[in-house]
Amino acid sequence: MSTPNTPRPAGGTGGTRPAAPRQTPVGAPRPAGGAPRPGTAQRPAGAPRPAGSAPRPAGQRPAGASGARPQPQQLVRPAPKAKVRKARLLISKVDPWSVLKMAFLLSVALGIVTVVASVVFWSVLDLTGIFNSINGLLREVIGTESDFDLTKIASLGQVASFATIIAVVNVVLLTVLSMLAAVLYNLSSTLVGGIGVTLTDD
Repeated sequence: MSTPNTPRPAGGTGGTRPAAPRQTPVGAPRPAGGAPRPGTAQRPAGAPRPAGSAPRPAGQRPAGASGARPQPQQLVRPAPKAKVRKARLLISKVDPWSVLKMAFLLSVALGIVTVVASVVFWSVLDLTGIFNSINGLLREVIGTESDFDLTKIASLGQVASFATIIAVVNVVLLTVLSMLAAVLYNLSSTLVGGIGVTLTDD
């Protein structure tokens, strides 16, 4: 039997192998009349745009192209009100030297106020005529022949001197008593613990 002279592919055992697609070299120009890519529709050269589509400027992306979503506005919460802090402290010891200095200064100020107040009080009594009224009343009680004058017994100089003596005595007594009170407080605070004080913020 004779077999037909059918050409067999070189190196193949059966059937024909499909030809590989041709690859275009990199940088080669595309032919002018080439077929469009599959899946893309070409618009004719002179076809007008649809009525609802506005021309898009160059370099501008459409509104939905960006993936960023608008962030919701965050409400500003008011700052929480600060709580009133309290601190409880104990005065366990008092420095006697500081108490001595403070008591001395305060007693000196009080002595000056005493002297000035006594002089001003005497001047007011003299200007208002109270001394004359007292002298007339005492003359009527004792008798018309008596020569009693209250201003001679309690003159301005005598009143100022008496007030000065009282002020000096007060300075000494208040200073000594204040320092003694500080020492007694320190002794008693070792037994009791001192005076409690509570401090708070404004």
